[in-house]
Amino acid sequence: MPKRRAITGFGVTLLFILGITIFFYMNFRTVIVSGNSMEPFFLSGQRLLASQAYWLVGPIRNGDVVVVREADKNGYFIKRVYKLEGEVVDWNNAPDEWSFSEKGEYRVPSGHVYVLGDNRAVSEDSRRFGAVPYGRIIGKVVKR
Repeated sequence: MPKRRAITGFGVTLLFILGITIFFYMNFRTVIVSGNSMEPFFLSGQRLLASQAYWLVGPIRNGDVVVVREADKNGYFIKRVYKLEGEVVDWNNAPDEWSFSEKGEYRVPSGHVYVLGDNRAVSEDSRRFGAVPYGRIIGKVVKR
């Protein structure tokens, strides 16, 4: 009587596909742009791919586009990283409530990023709500 193999080549292939699927599910998200704060670079209704696998796509840097979870955790928004922790924000883009005459220059707090929309005239961004903690970043946009 012939011996039976526990796992065949087909089984190994299925396990490999399952592993890849889990990897992508855990590290990549598709998001849909809603609104016009990132025009003309991103248009409302456009689908984007964001990754939190920074070891694969590189660390967050100035100029990167990130997807950020809203403070109430009910949604997300898409903005461009303007400054990283410890960097100085120019007076024209500092938070609305910041007083340069009283406090001096605005420096992004440790563990935060400062984000702005590309369409600054209509964007609700760090000028309105301040710097965003790294923990609220869902991922870095890697494909548009």
